[in-house]
Amino acid sequence: MTSMDSIRREYERYPPNGFRRFTRWFTKRIPTRLYARALLIIIIPMVLLQSVIAFVFMERHWQTVTQRLSMAVTRDIAAIIDVLDTFPQDAAYNDIIRIARERLELNIAIEPPGDLPAPRPKPFFSILDQILSEEITRQIRLPFWIDTVGNSNIVEVRIKLDDKILRVFAKRSQAYASNTHIFLLWMVGTSLVLLVIAILFLRGQIRPILKLTQAAESFGKGQRMPDDFRPRGADEVRRAGVAFIKMRERIERQLEQRTAMLSGVSHDLRTILTRFRLQLALVSDGPELDDLNKDIDDMQSMLDSYLSFARGEAEEDVGTVSLKSVVEKVAADGRLRGATVTVSVEGADEINVRPNAFARLLTNLVSNACRHGDEVSIHAQSRGKWLTIAIDDDGPGIPEEAREDVFRPFYRLDAARNQDESGTGLGLAIVRDIARSHGGDVTLSDSEKGGLRATIRLPV
Repeated sequence: MTSMDSIRREYERYPPNGFRRFTRWFTKRIPTRLYARALLIIIIPMVLLQSVIAFVFMERHWQTVTQRLSMAVTRDIAAIIDVLDTFPQDAAYNDIIRIARERLELNIAIEPPGDLPAPRPKPFFSILDQILSEEITRQIRLPFWIDTVGNSNIVEVRIKLDDKILRVFAKRSQAYASNTHIFLLWMVGTSLVLLVIAILFLRGQIRPILKLTQAAESFGKGQRMPDDFRPRGADEVRRAGVAFIKMRERIERQLEQRTAMLSGVSHDLRTILTRFRLQLALVSDGPELDDLNKDIDDMQSMLDSYLSFARGEAEEDVGTVSLKSVVEKVAADGRLRGATVTVSVEGADEINVRPNAFARLLTNLVSNACRHGDEVSIHAQSRGKWLTIAIDDDGPGIPEEAREDVFRPFYRLDAARNQDESGTGLGLAIVRDIARSHGGDVTLSDSEKGGLRATIRLPV
């Protein structure tokens, strides 16, 4: 049972509740990169904290101060109205206008009776308009008209009295806490400064992790590690970098030891096989000797194939090659085998691979297709960071249940597609080994031609 099957069965046994569904929904919508998530960890609490502070400030301080200022201005207007009603003998109202201007800092005008202007559109958000209107309604209790939108520095109030209209012009700062924006600007400004510092700090902390990731990816693809890589950053990141370097050194030492051992084994076995050939050459000819020579040739071929498979192409450096040239060369070799080979290449022509290993990868697959089919098509597509090559043939194909087994070393089918007199059962194993050493893979599926499709997918 695969891991996906076990996860699916576990999911069916214990379906997710509301919290799990919300968690999965939220996880799919947040950034996946560490840098973005770290920024969110800093930004979200900062925004929440500032929102709470701004709400409390506006609810408690700003509204309270504005209400008290508006209450004071309304009391002054109410006092002027009381004076006008108490001393009606001053027809010109010069003294009252002077007292309002000098003592109350209010400019007033007494106009003949008439109708008040139509109400002006209310602003979308104006705490002054709301509070000042409530205070005039509560203290004066007379028809009024108010304008807090026109001149940004002046607030105009018109009160309809019995035989006249009182116009009052007051400074906005007298009825409104006008320095609130300074608090908001300071709060937003300091937050931006802190955010810039956090971004610079996070970039310095994330960069070593990205370098370690690049080094691990390069090593996994069989490429050289970046020359400027060395453990940096926080202690945990440094320890991870040091552990990676030590792991890489151990793996390289094991590869070197294996290569040296295989070279020794190859030399010894080749010496024995050469001695067999010399001994058989001294014996007279016969059908038995022909069979023995054929066995020795098979042993030599199997030995060379196994050593090539075990040694791999890890020692080869990555280079830039022309995709079209490599595919055309492999296709030409396939045509020499008597098959009809068609080629199509799309996307970028230059790719970064290990040249010899990549050529051998294509050669093995195309030669297998040409050996078992008459028509072979090669479709290569290089887009973005991935190269996809599909090789189709019209041969007998491979049963679906055996498509993973054929990648095992020395595995051979009974009515095998890869079964021939010179086959060793290592061709597809070498193919997958080369593909995975590049960081990709090779898969088999049904072809539209009726045979087998081999799909190569490599990062380039």
